[in-house]
Amino acid sequence: MTLNLRNTATLCVALSLCALLLVPGNFPGLSGDARLTLAVFALATCAWIGTTVDDTYIALGAGLALTATGVISSETLFGTLGDATVWLLICAFVLAAAVARSGLAGRAAAFLVSGARTVRQLVHLTTAALVVTAFAVPATSGRAALALPVFLALAKALADRKRLVVMLALLFPTVILLSAVATLIGAGAHLITVSVLWEATGERIGFTQWLLLGLPLAVASSHLAAEAVLLTTTRRADRRVPVRITAEQIQEHSDDPVTGPWTPAETRCLLLLGTVVALWCSEPLHQVPPAVVALIGAVVAASPALGTVRLKDALKTVPWSLLLFMAATMAMGVALADSGAAKWLVAGVPLDMSPWLFLAVVIAVSTAAHLILQSRSARSSVLVPLVVAAAAAAGVNPVAAALASTAAAGFCHTLPASAKPVALFADIPGTPTYTPRDLLRLSAVLAPLTAALVLLFALAVWPLLGVPVR
Repeated sequence: MTLNLRNTATLCVALSLCALLLVPGNFPGLSGDARLTLAVFALATCAWIGTTVDDTYIALGAGLALTATGVISSETLFGTLGDATVWLLICAFVLAAAVARSGLAGRAAAFLVSGARTVRQLVHLTTAALVVTAFAVPATSGRAALALPVFLALAKALADRKRLVVMLALLFPTVILLSAVATLIGAGAHLITVSVLWEATGERIGFTQWLLLGLPLAVASSHLAAEAVLLTTTRRADRRVPVRITAEQIQEHSDDPVTGPWTPAETRCLLLLGTVVALWCSEPLHQVPPAVVALIGAVVAASPALGTVRLKDALKTVPWSLLLFMAATMAMGVALADSGAAKWLVAGVPLDMSPWLFLAVVIAVSTAAHLILQSRSARSSVLVPLVVAAAAAAGVNPVAAALASTAAAGFCHTLPASAKPVALFADIPGTPTYTPRDLLRLSAVLAPLTAALVLLFALAVWPLLGVPVR
C-alpha cells in the first residue's frame, strides 16, 4: 500500500512538472527542445527516485522519448553504445573474469594480510589490497563479489573475535566504494562524467589523467575511512590484542589455492594484467588508446592457448544492463547540453560566490545525493550536466567541478540499500556483520571527512596536477 502511494505521488509530481514545462506560455526564453528535454528529464528523475521500475528501463525510455521527439538523433542515441569508454568497460570485465577464474585475487590477498601483526596493520593491509583491485575489476559490485570469499576466510580465521569480524565486514564495502575513484573503470558514473565533459566542453579525460587525479584521492580517502571504521566499530581493548593470520588459515576456508607454487594460469594472468595496466598508465608514450589495449588484453585472456577463461563465459559476467543504462544516460546528457536546458536550469541559481564555496556546495550536494538517488550512475547523469553548466557560469573550471561531484558521490554508506556492496556485506548468513546503526554511526563521521578531503584535493592538489580551480 505504501509503495503504491509513493508511486502515485511520484507520478503526480512528475506529470505536474511536465505540464508546467510543456505549456507554451510558461518559462519564456526556453526553446521547444529544451522544454521537451526538461520534461523527459523530470519524468526520468522522479521515476528513479520514487518507483521500483528498473533504472535501465527508465533510462532507455527517456532516451527513446528524446529521439522520437527529435531532440537528439538516432545516431546520437545508438552511437553512445559504440563509445570507446563502453568498449573499455566491456573488455575490462573480460579481464576481470580471467583474474577471478585464475584464483590470483585470493592468493594476493592472503599474501598481504598474512603479514599483519596488529589489528591496525590488518586493517590497512586489507585496505591496500582492496585499492589495488580497482585496477583489476571494473565496477564496485564486481569488486565486492570478488572480495566476499576473502572476507569469509578472514571471518573464519577470526571467529573468536566477533567485533573484529564486524569491523572487517564494514571495512570491505567502505573501501571498495571510496577507492573506485582511482581509475576510469572504477564505476560507470566515471564514464558518464567523461562523456558529459566531452560533449559540454570538448575536453576528454583519458585513463592516465584520471589515474593521476583519482589514485591519490582513492588512497587517502580509503585509509582515512579505514581509520574511521576501526575507531567506530572496535574498542581499545580489541585493538591491543595482536592478530596472527597465516596463509594456511585462509586456505582452510578458501576454494582456490592461496599457498604453494603458482599455477601456470596464475602466472600468465598476473603477467597479462600487469602488462595491460602498465600500457594504460603509459598511454602518453605509445599513444595506443586504453580501449584498444583492453581489447588486446581481453582477446589474450580468452585465447585457447594463453587464456584462463572462455570468451562466452567471460561475456556472461559483463553487466549489459549497466552498459545500456550508461548509453541512455549519456544521450540524456547530450540532450541537456545541446538543447540549452542545463544552462537554463542554472541561470536562476545565484552563482556569485567564490570558487571554494561553489565547490563546497557541489561536494555537499553530491555527498548527500545517495539518500535520494540510490544508483551512482543515475546520480552522475542528473548532477554532472548541471554542475558543468553551473561551473561555467560561476567562472569555475568545469573539469574540476565535475570531478569533485563524481568523487563526492562515491560516498554512499548511510543505509544498507545505498549501494550494492553495502547491501552485499550487510546480510551474510552464518557470519556476524554490521547493523543499520553501525552504518549511521560511521556515516556521521565519514561523510564530513570525505567531503572535506575531496574539497582539499579540488582546491590544493588537483591544480598541481593540471586541473586548476578556475
